[in-house]
Amino acid sequence: MSIVHVENLTHFYGDQLVFKDIEFRLLNKEKVGLVGPNGAGKSTLLKILSGQLLPDYGSISWLPNKQIGYLEQHIELKKGTSILDFLKSAFQHLYDMEGEMLGITNKMAICNEVELDGLLKRYSLIQDILEAQDFYLIDSKIEDVSSGLGILALGLDRDVAQLSGGQRTKLLLAKLLLTEPDILLLDEPTNYLDYEHIVWLKDYLINYKKSFILISHDTHFLNEVVNVIFHLEHKHLTRYVGDYQAFLEAYELRKHQIHIAYSKQQQEIHKLETYIQKNKVRSSTSKQAKSREKKLAKIERIEKPVGNLHPRYSFHVSERPVSTIIETKDIIVGYTYPLLPSFNFTLKRGEKVAIVGHNGIGKSTLLKTMMGEINPLSGTISIGDNVRPSYFEQEWHTPVEQTPMDYIWSMHEQMNQKEIRQALARAGINKEHILQPLHTLSGGEQTKVRLCQLMLEKSNWLILDEPTNHLDVQAKEALALALKQYEGTLLIVSHEPEFYEEWCTNVLNLEDCR
Repeated sequence: MSIVHVENLTHFYGDQLVFKDIEFRLLNKEKVGLVGPNGAGKSTLLKILSGQLLPDYGSISWLPNKQIGYLEQHIELKKGTSILDFLKSAFQHLYDMEGEMLGITNKMAICNEVELDGLLKRYSLIQDILEAQDFYLIDSKIEDVSSGLGILALGLDRDVAQLSGGQRTKLLLAKLLLTEPDILLLDEPTNYLDYEHIVWLKDYLINYKKSFILISHDTHFLNEVVNVIFHLEHKHLTRYVGDYQAFLEAYELRKHQIHIAYSKQQQEIHKLETYIQKNKVRSSTSKQAKSREKKLAKIERIEKPVGNLHPRYSFHVSERPVSTIIETKDIIVGYTYPLLPSFNFTLKRGEKVAIVGHNGIGKSTLLKTMMGEINPLSGTISIGDNVRPSYFEQEWHTPVEQTPMDYIWSMHEQMNQKEIRQALARAGINKEHILQPLHTLSGGEQTKVRLCQLMLEKSNWLILDEPTNHLDVQAKEALALALKQYEGTLLIVSHEPEFYEEWCTNVLNLEDCR
């Protein structure tokens, strides 16, 4: 049975076509991985399915009474609300019913016999609903999900206003999972999750009794949890049955077959057109030429296969710095209170160090302190001579109404338009997005623009805070290769060991500093 039936779905952003004539059915208990390059429209499609956006054309037909759960990133978290109260709000409708049941209890004490019969029936009905919905297991459910996603360690009495961006995202995900909707719409849920929490989420989704559509660039994760792939590429969506690995094999075969079919058809078209051109004006052969014209007109043209833009990242060392890049002595990082005990750290020229530790331990705060954006609570930081850092922050406030072209130009006024376009293309930005406002681009495309800016900077020390968040598979592979070949010094915060373990020289685990 189809939970949702999508027909002829077409969407534009301004005059730019995002996707065209998308059609699919989602069956009960299907677990779908929605994949494709950055900017293909994956997040836009989820927003349309959730009702956050309206499509320009097409229809979406949901099975009646099906609950849709969408991970909304922009929900206001009210100051003064504890984590526990926020998570309990996932069951607000059940708490309301419990309140009604308690009210019925009070009414029973003062009602007559006629009213009592009706009240007893209503009381019994509510109790049955609460038991069927596992109302009396809510505390246990909250504890399980909170523990699995690493929220329990934050303290359930903590004010939601005190949470970092990553902690906030985990909290929103936890609440969504607690609602157990008929279909989950998840947009990169593994971002900001530590390894053990990704493992927990993987097991949760494997055992999920209902359906979901999941966007993720973590191919290992996809392989474990999905049984169907929706591939969104070049404005069209194609359905593949199986996990991500099965999709890759089928996709390569399909692409090869399309190339062969297109090539054969072009040869046939060329042969027909040549014959028509030579024989149309001759009276002896004009009849045959007209027959071939009709045959040519009836040919259903295969679209020319279009390749994806492959990023080519490269980071160059502007000048050779001294041997010690940065040295900290008895440093304590934090805002009002310390996040970590004091520790010493020295980074030598040419080292590539990955900083790891659970979410919220202070990885980003440490980088901000090293960059001088916040002061250490105590201790000293010394940066060597001729050290030129380039810093990629995890959280980025998108410039209002600036396009990728504007953004790069504002940083490098000496460059002309052609040079900027070429630089953005090397970073993996399609020409149709170069003049589109940055805030309308996908998270992955925004990251590519920022990486383009880093490539153009004169530096000898890269500081990268979760640069792979939102990047598609090809961009991630290209970035890993560039960092492997980079001849400078590197500090990186990453939750993906498979991304950095081939080329990093050391790992700084902040758990060991406690």
